[in-house]
Amino acid sequence: MRFRSLSVVALALVLVGVAAAADRAVSTDSATALWPQWRGPHRDAIASDTGLNHAWGEKGPPLLWKASGFGGGFSSISIADGKIFSMGDRDNEEFVVAVDQLDGHNLWTTKISKAWGDKGYLGPRCTPTIDGKRAYVVSVYGDVVCLDTDKGAVLWQKNFAKDFGGKMMSGWGFSESPLVDGQKLVCTPGGPEAGIVALDKNTGAEIWRSKIPEFGDGGKDGAAYSSIVISEACGVKQYVQLMGRGVVGVEAATGKYLWGYGKVANKTANIPTPIVHGDYVFCSTGYGAGAALLKLNRTPTGVEAEEVWFLEAKKLQNHHGGMVMVGKYLYGGTGHNAGFPVCVEWETGNIVWNGGRGPGSGSAAVVYADGYFYLRYQNGIFAEIEATPDGYKLRGSFEIPESKEKPSWAHPVVAGGRLYLREQDNLFCYDLKS
Repeated sequence: MRFRSLSVVALALVLVGVAAAADRAVSTDSATALWPQWRGPHRDAIASDTGLNHAWGEKGPPLLWKASGFGGGFSSISIADGKIFSMGDRDNEEFVVAVDQLDGHNLWTTKISKAWGDKGYLGPRCTPTIDGKRAYVVSVYGDVVCLDTDKGAVLWQKNFAKDFGGKMMSGWGFSESPLVDGQKLVCTPGGPEAGIVALDKNTGAEIWRSKIPEFGDGGKDGAAYSSIVISEACGVKQYVQLMGRGVVGVEAATGKYLWGYGKVANKTANIPTPIVHGDYVFCSTGYGAGAALLKLNRTPTGVEAEEVWFLEAKKLQNHHGGMVMVGKYLYGGTGHNAGFPVCVEWETGNIVWNGGRGPGSGSAAVVYADGYFYLRYQNGIFAEIEATPDGYKLRGSFEIPESKEKPSWAHPVVAGGRLYLREQDNLFCYDLKS
């Protein structure tokens, strides 16, 4: 009996050791996962994860941990070097926060600006951009701040209005997630002489500023609520951005204005980040604007944007949840203040299918992983839909905890086999591998 008891104890210790090793393996894998900026490594909302669990119950995937202390706001998260970064408002302060990726415990919190006044839950919307040991953010008031990722110390700071004459197209404050490209930090003050600027990422010194001329009459002057993406269309490296007047392209090396397209602009808020692919740019906004695919062509003097197709808002308009390109199709939500699941053929603009209202209501933020696109609805419903042109196929949905009080708008993130959902002061981390 003594031998048997010892054997049972030994076996138990072995099993505990195996479990601990497995937990460490999961932790190590997730800690090395990178989602270093807005919409992921390539700013396309595409996760590289495979082999995920798609068979959820009504409560969703297993919850690994919940962390609090993120404050109010709709900033999504970035992940690098085992840390998670975001922004929030609390006690009349706007701050950047870093937590440990394994369990969500706070590492540091740094104030960068005053809070968004009496507007309460609106808070910041910028997702921090991580480059090595530095984090770059834009406050609602247009403060461009570089911080050390280890301790949260402010390394340098600029302001869109004071330094560049910047302004927004409308009154909800700056919402951009800045872009790091090589030695440059590229961002959008929206000023008459400095629509887009490139700064030295190490010092904040100005490299160039781009003057954006007036074009189109559907929008308004100033920055909008989108973020810059990089295009190599027709052999010209350029930065593509959705601004108050519409979508623009500027030369990456010099900031020279190349082209503009105003047909998708509205006068309230141009929000979704454009999608670039080869020589093409997809863009869409809500408020009755619509959607378009552009082809960029080289000309003797620069680059021109040719409209391939345009869809009126009643057919396709993305309010502020974004869309993803998978294969030859676009997936996401359509409708102003709505997220009706939709599949659109990239080359033609043909609406392959429209899933109707779907399981949730309000606008829906998107991320893609492992054959599925996920929609996070404004009312706190999270849905998993198969990314296929063969019809609308809802796999499952669940309600995000504590999502009833305010609009549920922060974009979801999938990285390292985990799903991250920011809900105002809370961040929920789910296991997608079990």
